[in-house]
Amino acid sequence: ITYGPCEGKMCTIIDIVDQKRVIVDGPESLTGVRRHMMPVKRLLLTDFKAKISRGAREKVLKKALDKDEIMKKWENTAWAKKRKAQATKAAMNDFERFKLFLAKQKRSKAAKAILKKKGKK
Repeated sequence: ITYGPCEGKMCTIIDIVDQKRVIVDGPESLTGVRRHMMPVKRLLLTDFKAKISRGAREKVLKKALDKDEIMKKWENTAWAKKRKAQATKAAMNDFERFKLFLAKQKRSKAAKAILKKKGKK
């Protein structure tokens, strides 16, 4: 989901209302998204597909997601890892940002030293 109170959360399309709107569900216990109608332009589609019938209930959806291990597959994608890293960076306080800055600085100096040694040989 790209916009609104559920931004950045995973959901499953349960039913298609018309060309511009769909009904999505999390389920809420797994992803925090309740069943509601949403415009298609506020969604980003993934390649994952759970085998459920049209308009499936939350219990059936949970079983299908567990059976197909959709959430585990999602967590292993580069997209999910990138979103998690962005959230972690956004949640940093001032001191943690400073420590990250120092670590990047130290890593950069070490890389430059190794390149300098290779250049002299």
